[in-house]
Amino acid sequence: MSFDDKPIEAFRKFVAGNEAGLRHALTAALGAELGREAAAEALAYGWESWDRVAAMDNAAGYLYRVGLNWGRKRSRRRPVSLPELSTPGVPWIEPGLSLALAQLSDKQRTAIYLVHGHEWSLAEVAELLGVAKGTVQTHLERGMQRLRRELGVEV
Repeated sequence: MSFDDKPIEAFRKFVAGNEAGLRHALTAALGAELGREAAAEALAYGWESWDRVAAMDNAAGYLYRVGLNWGRKRSRRRPVSLPELSTPGVPWIEPGLSLALAQLSDKQRTAIYLVHGHEWSLAEVAELLGVAKGTVQTHLERGMQRLRRELGVEV
């Protein structure tokens, strides 16, 4: 490997280890289509600025913020659109879940989506979002309370 190949290989390794999580987190915050676009834009920015980004303690968290800001500028606060159920019949999830999730704050929806939908730990979500583990726990608890209220499932 030549000297010039080292940044390329380092970036490829970074993408292999972080792309899915970045995409999942941005999809939770911005919706499916815009979240995927934001993840791609964040990674493109990461490559363009790789010398600086590679030296960061939490490069994935930084690129999450880059993608989130990119997506918010393009969304003009349109409601988050999560995929609807496509198969008729008995749903495998609560039919009102997509709408109820869209009513949550970005932080609550992201915490619920990553912890319950993708089985991330609170520490993993906190690291990606650049917040304390307790902050993620608070967003998760408040989001779940609101979801239960919206869906009429008070515990």
